[in-house]
Amino acid sequence: MARLSGRNRIAAGVACAAVALGAAAWLAGATGASSFGNLGVARVDDARLLAADSDRGDWLTYGRTYDEQRFSPLTQVNADNAGKLGLAWSAEMDSARGQEATPIVVDGKMYVSTAWSMVKAFDAKTGKALWAYDPEVPRETLVKTCCDAVNRGVAVYKGKVIVATLDGRLVALNAATGKPVWTTRIFDAALAHTNTGAPRIAKGMVLIGAGGAEYNVRGFISAYDAETGKRIWRFYTVPGNPAKGFEQPAMAKAAATWKGQWWKRGGGGTVWDSIVYDPKLDLIIFGTGNADPWNPEFRAGGGANLYTSSIVAVRPETGKYVWHFQETPEDRWDFDSTQPIMIADLPIGGAERRVVLHAPKNGFFYVLDAATGKFLSGKAFTAVNWTNGLDAAGHPRPTPESMYEKTGNPFVSLPGAVGAHSWQPMAFSPKTGLVYLPINEAGYPYVAAGHDWKPEKVGFNTGLDPSQAAMPADTVARDAAKKATTGALIAWDPVAQREVWRHQYLGPWNGGVLATSGNLVFQGTAGSTFNAFAADTGRQLWSYPVQTGIIAAPITYEIDGQQYVAVMAGFGGVWDIATGVLADKSGPTRNISRLLVFKLGAKGILPPAPPVAERLLDPPPVTAPALVAAGGQHYGRYCAVCHGDAAVAGSLNPDLRHSITVYDKDAFQTVVHDGARKSRGMVSFAQALTPADVEGVRQYILKRANEDRVLEREQKVASR
Repeated sequence: MARLSGRNRIAAGVACAAVALGAAAWLAGATGASSFGNLGVARVDDARLLAADSDRGDWLTYGRTYDEQRFSPLTQVNADNAGKLGLAWSAEMDSARGQEATPIVVDGKMYVSTAWSMVKAFDAKTGKALWAYDPEVPRETLVKTCCDAVNRGVAVYKGKVIVATLDGRLVALNAATGKPVWTTRIFDAALAHTNTGAPRIAKGMVLIGAGGAEYNVRGFISAYDAETGKRIWRFYTVPGNPAKGFEQPAMAKAAATWKGQWWKRGGGGTVWDSIVYDPKLDLIIFGTGNADPWNPEFRAGGGANLYTSSIVAVRPETGKYVWHFQETPEDRWDFDSTQPIMIADLPIGGAERRVVLHAPKNGFFYVLDAATGKFLSGKAFTAVNWTNGLDAAGHPRPTPESMYEKTGNPFVSLPGAVGAHSWQPMAFSPKTGLVYLPINEAGYPYVAAGHDWKPEKVGFNTGLDPSQAAMPADTVARDAAKKATTGALIAWDPVAQREVWRHQYLGPWNGGVLATSGNLVFQGTAGSTFNAFAADTGRQLWSYPVQTGIIAAPITYEIDGQQYVAVMAGFGGVWDIATGVLADKSGPTRNISRLLVFKLGAKGILPPAPPVAERLLDPPPVTAPALVAAGGQHYGRYCAVCHGDAAVAGSLNPDLRHSITVYDKDAFQTVVHDGARKSRGMVSFAQALTPADVEGVRQYILKRANEDRVLEREQKVASR
C-alpha cells in the first residue's frame, strides 16, 4: 500500500495549514467575518472554522474540523503516560436519559447539550457552571422518537450557541448568558419529525435535517441564516407529489425510482445525523435514512427509492444537487446511511485523492471520490449475510432469502437494524492512516406483516410483525442470542480496505471515538468504562470505571498548557430502549448522566453510584388467554419500540412487567387508551387501539411476566 513518508507527511501538513490559513485570511478580509464587535465569548467565525485544524487547544465544531476526522494534534497525553489520567472534574446532568453529545470548547468555555435538548455552559478548566438553558420540550414528543430523547450537540458561531430541539425548533442562544437570541421552526410540530442531530455551520448558515423515517415523513436538509434564523433553502431527499411539480430536477430523477403513491406516506430518507461541509470542493455532503416503511411491499413493490440510504452532495449557496451515491438501493433492512461521514486526502491508486470515508449500517466501508461521488472501493468490515457483496459500481447484490417480503419467511440479517455501525462517531488518524470504528455485531429478525397492514398515526410504521420475532422466555434461546450479540472497536485501513487490529467487547452499543497525535484512541463502552488504546497497535493503556455506559464520543482540548479529555456519560438510545431482553444477568446498563473531564495526575473521585434495588416479578395471572395472541401483535407494533422486545425494557423506560398499572384493567386503560400520562411521554393510543385491543396488550404483558417469573426462579436455582 502506498504511504507518505514522515517528511512528506509533515510537508503536506504544512501545505494544508498554509492553504487553510490563506483561505481564512482571504475570507476575513473579503467579508469582514472576523469582526465581533464587543462580543467577549464564542468568537467563532468562518475564518476560524476554516483554520480549525491549527487551533490546537479548542474543539470548535462537532468533528473538530470541517473534515470531521475527530483527530487532535495534542500530545501532552500520550501512549507513554495515559495510565496517569485521573478525573479533573465532573458535572451531574439533570436528565436520566441517553447522553450522546459532543462538547464544544471555545476559549476556555465548554458548551454541551444533554437529553431533552437542554444546553449547559461550563468553565472548561474548573467545571464551574456558567449557565443552563431548557427549551422545555413537551414530554409527549417522546412517542415520536425511535431512539430516546437524545441530542448530539450544539454549534457555536459569532457569539451564539445553536441547538436543534427534539420538537423541531432551531434556537440560537447568547453564548455569554444562555438567553435565546432567535428561534425558528424546522418543521411543523404536528408532524412526526424529531430532531436529535447536531447543527453544522457553513458560510454563515446553519445546516440541519430531521428524523422520523418510521413515522410517515418526508426527509430533508435545510440551511438557515445564522444571524437571523431565516430559512435560505431546503433540499428534499424524497420526491413529493408529481402533480404539484418538483422542487428541482433532482426530484424528477428520483421520482422515476419510486412506485405507487409514495408521497402520501412521506417516503422517509431523513437526514438525522451526518452533515459535512467540504470547503475545498465547496460541497455540503450528507447521509440519508431508510425508506419508509421498511417493507418494500408497502412502497408499492419497491424500486431504488432515491435518495434514501444514500450519500448526497449539494451546493451550499443554493442546495442544488451535485451528486449522490446510493449505498443500499431498495433498502428493506433499515440500513441508514446517516452514520458520520469523513473527508480525507488519501493515496488511492498511486495518486492522492480527496475522498469520502463512510461506514454505514449495512456493514460495508466505502471510499468515494468526494468531487463526483464515484465509487472507489468498498469492503465488508463485519459479518454480512444479506448480500453476496458489491459489484464493480459498488452496488450490493442482495441474497434471495434477505427479501423477506417476497419469500414470506423470516430472515435474520447480519448486520441487523441497529446497524454494523450506527451514529457513534468514528475517528481517523493521519499519523497511522487508520480509521477507528465502533462496530455492533448484532443480528435482527425480519418478519413481514400481513398483506392487510396499514400505517397508523402513532407507533412504528415498518411493515413488519415484531411479535413473530420476539425473544421467547427460554434460557437457552436468550443465552444463545446474548452470546452471538457482541461489539468491537476496530482499526481499519481505508486504502487497503482491511482490519488492522481489534478490541473485542462482550456487547454492542459502545461509544464514539477520538484519535490524537499522542498515539491514542479513546472510547467509552456500554460496559461502564472509559478506555485509552495505542493507536498503532490497539494495546489497551488505561481504563476508568464510570458507573454507567458511555455512548457519546470524547473530545480533547488544552487550557494554560494542560490537556484535558472530556466525554458525556449516560447510557441510552435505541439499544437500551428496545433490547432489555439481551441485558446480561446483572440487568440493563444503568443511566447515570454526567459530564466527565480528565487530565494527567488528577485525583478526583466520582460520587458513589446509587444502589440498585432488586425487583422480583410477582404478576397476577392471565385472565383472558384468548386475547393474548392479538395483544402480542399490538404490543410488538406499538409498545416494543419504547418498552422493549418481549416486554423486557432497558433502564430508561418502564418495564411493564413490573408496572402496578398492569395489575388493574381500568388503570391500564386510563394510561394507554386515554393518555392519562401524556405529560410524562405516554400519549393516548386511541387512534390505533380500541379498549379491547388495549386489554389484549395487558394480557400479553401478564403472560410474559408470568413466563419470565418462572425463568427467574429456574435461573436462581441453577446458580445456587
